[in-house]
Amino acid sequence: MSFSLSLSQKMRRASALASSVLSRALPAAHYGGATYGILDHRFVQVSFYSADSQGGSYSRGQWFYGFRNSFSARAVGVGVAGAFVSVAVATSLSQDVYAKEPPPADALPKDVVLYQYEACPFCNKVKAFLDYYDIPYKVVEVNPITKKEIKWSDYKKVPILMVDGEQLVESSVIINQLSDKVLSKKKTIDAASDDVVDEEKKWRRWVDNHLVHVLSPNIYRNTSEALESFDYITSHGNFSYTEKLTVKYAGAVAMYFVSKGLKKKYNITDERAALYEAAETWVDALDGHEFLGGSKPNLADLAVFGVLRPIRYLRSGKDMVENTRIREWYTRMEKVVGESSRIRA
Repeated sequence: MSFSLSLSQKMRRASALASSVLSRALPAAHYGGATYGILDHRFVQVSFYSADSQGGSYSRGQWFYGFRNSFSARAVGVGVAGAFVSVAVATSLSQDVYAKEPPPADALPKDVVLYQYEACPFCNKVKAFLDYYDIPYKVVEVNPITKKEIKWSDYKKVPILMVDGEQLVESSVIINQLSDKVLSKKKTIDAASDDVVDEEKKWRRWVDNHLVHVLSPNIYRNTSEALESFDYITSHGNFSYTEKLTVKYAGAVAMYFVSKGLKKKYNITDERAALYEAAETWVDALDGHEFLGGSKPNLADLAVFGVLRPIRYLRSGKDMVENTRIREWYTRMEKVVGESSRIRA
């Protein structure tokens, strides 16, 4: 769990830390002999897959030298301690804001498996939740053509999340159910007002019903961007060699034309303008806060971050960051979500 501290509390912590380090470093320096030391291109889904905006799933159709001789031992102690304090305090203060929120150990599921397409925004939304809450999970990459990896399931879309043998489907539903299972104790401690909860739900719906639909027309906006997108898809997806060649070129051409239909369906005239408008709408919703959740992300922050993460380093994602105010929020989210909790074989 992360705690939000006031500036005065942070300064007191820094002062206490400095006093502690200095009180240990100076005696050692005084007597001499002390040794000192300083202590993803992803992309939004996907080719010929179609989005189910109701639940959020995809079907067919992401630096010390040891100072010697020149300085007294005491000077060394002071200098090193000061440097150490600077690093330690900066790290401490940083972690107050950019800390994950792992659930209680006894609440963690024993076995979590995500069936996904790497480039799928809804799958990335689930992964953002798992990564932020530091829930270990394994990944099975599904071949979007044969879908043999999920033939055992009656549900033929992704994501599918298996939690201790129980099948959960549709991204928003998965997050709701997993949140209830794993974060129930934390929710009791961090109980939010009804207005806050309603705001979070409102923006989660906005992600599923609006934001994701702005992405495909942007990543397939022209032939070069369509090829860029499919190069990512085929490089990270579960395809045979023949399928990679076929999907990369045929898929890019097909989706270039399909994206034109998506523009009409969702009343999009200018793809980039729609993407920029969505980014600015989200930043406005933050209302000057670091996250929609205040000092730490809530489920809406994780949802927006998750669906944008695959396109961040494609041309469309770069343009979005360069031409809107979303960069600072996105960078904070990258830091707070941190390393993936995925278990690799």
